[in-house]
Amino acid sequence: MNGLLKFITCGSVDDGKSTLIGHMLYDAKLLFADQEKSLILDSKVGSREGKIDYSLLLDGLMAEREQGITIDVAYRYFTTDNRSFIVADTPGHEEYTRNMAVGASFAELAIILVDASQGVLVQTRRHTRICSLMGIKHFVFAVNKMDLINFDKNKFSKIEKEIKKLVAEFDYDSLKIIPVSATDGDNITKKSERTAWYKGESLLTYLENIDVSSDDVEDGFTMAVQRVCRPNHTFRGFQGQIETGAISVGDEITTLPSNETCHVKGIINAGKEVEAAEKGCAVTIQLDKEVDVSRGCVLASKAKPSIGNLFRVKLLWMDDTTLVAGKNYMLKLGTKKIPAVVMNIKHKIDVNTGDKVPVDALYKNEIAECDISTSEKIVLDEFTTNPGLGSFILVDRLSHMTSACGVVSHVLRRSDNLTWHTMDVTKEQRANQKGQTPKTIWFTGLSGSGKSTLANEIEKRLFLMGKHTMTLDGDNIRLGLNKNLGFKESDRIENIRRIAEVSKLMNDAGLIVITSFVSPYARDRQRAKEIIGEDNVIEVYVSTPIEECEKRDVKGLYEKARKGDIPNFTGISAPYEVPTNADVTIDTTDKTVEEAADYVLDKIKEFL
Repeated sequence: MNGLLKFITCGSVDDGKSTLIGHMLYDAKLLFADQEKSLILDSKVGSREGKIDYSLLLDGLMAEREQGITIDVAYRYFTTDNRSFIVADTPGHEEYTRNMAVGASFAELAIILVDASQGVLVQTRRHTRICSLMGIKHFVFAVNKMDLINFDKNKFSKIEKEIKKLVAEFDYDSLKIIPVSATDGDNITKKSERTAWYKGESLLTYLENIDVSSDDVEDGFTMAVQRVCRPNHTFRGFQGQIETGAISVGDEITTLPSNETCHVKGIINAGKEVEAAEKGCAVTIQLDKEVDVSRGCVLASKAKPSIGNLFRVKLLWMDDTTLVAGKNYMLKLGTKKIPAVVMNIKHKIDVNTGDKVPVDALYKNEIAECDISTSEKIVLDEFTTNPGLGSFILVDRLSHMTSACGVVSHVLRRSDNLTWHTMDVTKEQRANQKGQTPKTIWFTGLSGSGKSTLANEIEKRLFLMGKHTMTLDGDNIRLGLNKNLGFKESDRIENIRRIAEVSKLMNDAGLIVITSFVSPYARDRQRAKEIIGEDNVIEVYVSTPIEECEKRDVKGLYEKARKGDIPNFTGISAPYEVPTNADVTIDTTDKTVEEAADYVLDKIKEFL
């Protein structure tokens, strides 16, 4: 018997994916008697006028049966006399592309359905690209609904040429194109007499015999550490799944990113001590000396993964919100989870032509090449060399939803030439000289809420108290440092990033910094805190309602925004995300400047 084959069915909506797999299971006698009986009964109230609806074997959700489409990924395990299979039946609707990508991430082979009456569609091309992005090297195109075109050989040949042209730009190991009828069962489990001109085997026969095995592209051993196991003071082991290669007791190991060397003292696999283990095994490895290793680190032997914090990626954007340069997320790569920023979008990839299209933003279900920077150096590798250390997801830091999945193309080396120089005069010495605790007092709120007025009053009072201060005001900064930035979302993100970097430098100089910026996005305020230092920021939310802000409107901005003269104006045509855990919250509606300053100073004095 051949080894286990994990495959995915995908393609455009209503191309017959669930029906194809269902018919395969039915014809191959792979159903229990009660499953077959239930299928016949359910089909009587289905959409095929009482005929057997094979898709019901996989479409289990009520919404799927009502709409006649697949929504979630359905996994099925089955075994024939020649092979065992796990199939992921994935949705074809564009809305559920995220689900399709999840199914593709586990598969070794893709069956892509093509409607013979429609040919290759946009979603067919998108799914093919996603499969290639996820590292699938074996493709089967099932040209379905041949009965609708009367099993016309010429029409099939035309679609076959279109498919070969599509796949030509991808790196693949095998390609098979089969004419089928999922409803009638032609060429599913056995050859059909209605396609006498087709000389190949049936789909199931092809799946039973295809060899999808491949040698490790990475010769050496790598294992991302998932957990440090220390049940008592005498045992310390590092647990994880071997990504590439094999390891034996006595082998020399390098721990990354610390680059310490040691030797394997012992290996535990499935609760038993063993002399060696190979790719795919979940093991506990003991080393012969104490080393600096924790979750997210990598153990390597005769392999050279990269260590870096800036790299080029290909990703599939899956979030409803748009991606623009400067947005920050949590990146999960291997077992490491770390803050990361999408530095720029190099271009998106047209799903129809494969052309590289310059863009400023990325929308749901689009594929693009981007540069990503992490908050510290991590261990990673190119996806083609080591899939385990070369694939990642981006997680939204507020909603915790998966925003993107992707693969590492290559590490950018430009940061390797830069070294942080530690100065002899420290931040602490500068602060002691000034006799104060450097902090950044970050005022945020709508335009007209009173931020700048309040920040100015606070600085005057701190100055009279003998404090060394500097105020950074939104308008003043945009007239100088940030004069090249507009008010699009990407510009707003970069505006706040620069201010945070400047504030950090001024804090290092021993100064108390007061900033006054709308800073409308929660993720940007959080990133600013991380740049400056969480403990160094005092967030003051000036919560004055928009109605009061409009009454003040000394610059006439709200009036212009409501007329449409100012696009992307916060509170009118752009959102403001209210802080949920500000250190100080103040509504200046019924307060004088003096009263508001008294209130804020009373609240922040414990921090200074």
